[in-house]
Amino acid sequence: MKTKIIRTALIGFALAMGAQAAQAEIAVIVSAKSPVGNLSGDQVSQIFLGKSNNFPGGGPAIPVDQAEGSAAREDFYTKVTGKSAAQVKAYWSKLIFTGKGQPPKEVGGDKDVKKLIADNPNMVGYIEKGAVDGSVKVILSQ
Repeated sequence: MKTKIIRTALIGFALAMGAQAAQAEIAVIVSAKSPVGNLSGDQVSQIFLGKSNNFPGGGPAIPVDQAEGSAAREDFYTKVTGKSAAQVKAYWSKLIFTGKGQPPKEVGGDKDVKKLIADNPNMVGYIEKGAVDGSVKVILSQ
């Protein structure tokens, strides 16, 4: 009986650790040429939900999304906005239907986002932290 309880506890612990490891750390990035410094999660959320079109310093902020269904997109929205990617999609559908906004531009994965953002200081996007290099600057890490 005691062995069964210990085994069950160990399996539960292993599953919890595996689920945590499955979520990679997300880096919110801008071009290395951008004057933008660190942003808070709330500031990034405002930009990606279309509630702000500018960085706190005043320059235009153009959000770039990863492809629908990507793990990075789900992690980003869950961590930064507190909503699932599906909830954010529903949010944007409502805004599009009422003519009150357009969702962020959508590109492929980490490599596509990084390439697009590296060349444009007005864009902001997110990639897995391990994909960051000198062409971009991390402004928020989640």
